[in-house]
Amino acid sequence: MVRRVSVSQFNSMLRQAEQKRRQAIDQFNRDQRNRQQKLNQFVTAYNREVNAHNARVRANQQRLKNELARLSRQTAPNRYATFQVSVTAVHTAYERFERFASSAPETRYDDYLDLSEREAANNAQLMNALIDGAAAPVADAADSPESELTPILQGVSPELGARWRGALYSLSPHNPDAARHFCTSAREIIARILTVKAPDDAVLTEMPNCDRTPQGTPTRRAKIRYFLHRRGMNCDELEAFVESDMKNVVELFTLFNEGTHGEAGTFTQGQLVALRKRVEDGILFLSRVVH
Repeated sequence: MVRRVSVSQFNSMLRQAEQKRRQAIDQFNRDQRNRQQKLNQFVTAYNREVNAHNARVRANQQRLKNELARLSRQTAPNRYATFQVSVTAVHTAYERFERFASSAPETRYDDYLDLSEREAANNAQLMNALIDGAAAPVADAADSPESELTPILQGVSPELGARWRGALYSLSPHNPDAARHFCTSAREIIARILTVKAPDDAVLTEMPNCDRTPQGTPTRRAKIRYFLHRRGMNCDELEAFVESDMKNVVELFTLFNEGTHGEAGTFTQGQLVALRKRVEDGILFLSRVVH
């Protein structure tokens, strides 16, 4: 049976259909605007991140260049001669890794290259600060409790987070043994990270022919290779840089534990800040390797 409608009813039905059509168009346009807005926000955030990253890279490149030029004009006292050899070894390892990463077709090494450049710059900056007693101007105190490393260490072990906070607390210019106390705690933190993240049994199971200490346990470099292997980063140049970098940090600890106790109280605020930055960023670099 055909339903009969009046002219007014038909016009009402047309108006309702037109209203629904317009509503659908409006909703479509709103969805399009929302999608475009989200896309624009993503692009803006991405560009901001890229620009910030590039700015950090340029800053590290310039800082490394400046610190190396400054270092070339200085002569290290005899007590720093051995450590300066280590500083040179880190820079040499960085240059080799830079050549490899720059020529690699993939970009997976880029983050490590940027971090390595920062490590090399920190290393040269600390050497300069030790030699001439000064460092770049700093705004923060050496013993400031604010540190991006704290939550990372807390995630490895609450004990490590607490130990790092204690290390920072000790790094005060009013503490006559500031550097030595700080380095002792930092050395234990690095050893603990390697123990927790690369247990001897796990390393030996995956790499039974790895290099071993006289005690038969995997060497630090073997553990570094273990980390990189698990991440698919089988790169001799990167492995060599990480080992050289960690060796340098450990030798820095030795420097402050052998024959320097008498001068420990004379370290300037700039020297203590340079020491903290070198060690803090070194452990941050190691944490990126092990995760």
